[in-house]
Amino acid sequence: MTEPEPPKVPAVKSYRAEGVTVTFDPGLCRHAAECVRGLPAVFDTTRRPWIEPGAAPPEQVAEVVRRCPTGALGYRLADGSGEPPARPTEVLRTADGRLLLRGDLRITEGGAGARQATRAMLCGCGSSASPPYCDRSGACGG
Repeated sequence: MTEPEPPKVPAVKSYRAEGVTVTFDPGLCRHAAECVRGLPAVFDTTRRPWIEPGAAPPEQVAEVVRRCPTGALGYRLADGSGEPPARPTEVLRTADGRLLLRGDLRITEGGAGARQATRAMLCGCGSSASPPYCDRSGACGG
């Protein structure tokens, strides 16, 4: 009997424009749609590629990326700067139990090691299929 293959983790994608590069980690996205509502000229899920960072000024793109609660979106400006972490670290428990974190985060992902992040949405009910992240499959997913 062969070992089952581990689930494939979607690759992080980069979208470049003059002044800003936007990254997208589909494995973290939970479709909060803050990006689509915040800047539809840049973030349009009906278009391919769905992210066009050159459609708005770099600082405006960065401001909307920072609204992403899961950290699926990130950015780097032309000067090399990225999102500064919130200080002190902020933790918000939503009404449905999700934990929204902002700060200088080091998130341990089971046996896969740790990931540095400035934003994350963690599971508060323990039912996620992708712990420690909330995948909205349990009680805290609404």
